[in-house]
Amino acid sequence: MSEASGHRYILALGSNMRLSGVGGPRAVLRAAIEVLADQELDVLAVSPIIASAPVGPSQRRYANAAILVASHLSPPDMLSLLQAVERDFGRQRRGQRWRARTLDLDIVLWTGGIWVSPDLAIPHPAFRERPFVLIPAAQIAPGWRDPLTGLTLRQLEARAV
Repeated sequence: MSEASGHRYILALGSNMRLSGVGGPRAVLRAAIEVLADQELDVLAVSPIIASAPVGPSQRRYANAAILVASHLSPPDMLSLLQAVERDFGRQRRGQRWRARTLDLDIVLWTGGIWVSPDLAIPHPAFRERPFVLIPAAQIAPGWRDPLTGLTLRQLEARAV
């Protein structure tokens, strides 16, 4: 990708299932980052992978990380790309929310500030209350400000943990 990469995004990654041919959740996240880097994204920073308790009915612990990417993609196009990668990793979007999954990719923040459409909300509506998103995101972009609260990711992380 070139200097024409007009947008930056913070993406959250999560997995709590093995994927045949790839491995456990940590390996799934590493593989997903490699796939994303081969797409229309410049991966600028990658957080360490952390473990977290599940949200909702899932019983399996999650591996979570965040990446900072640059891309010319608009938010809806970024969402389409992320959902295609999830499908490639065996994700099925039907049934119960928060169930076990091989890969979950979310747009957390975007340099354009706020985006609201029927299929997408940026900032991610629940990211401020989720340490498993805030901790990795604050590690790669501590000074990035939430456009709704004005607080930095580091400040939000300190409040959440």
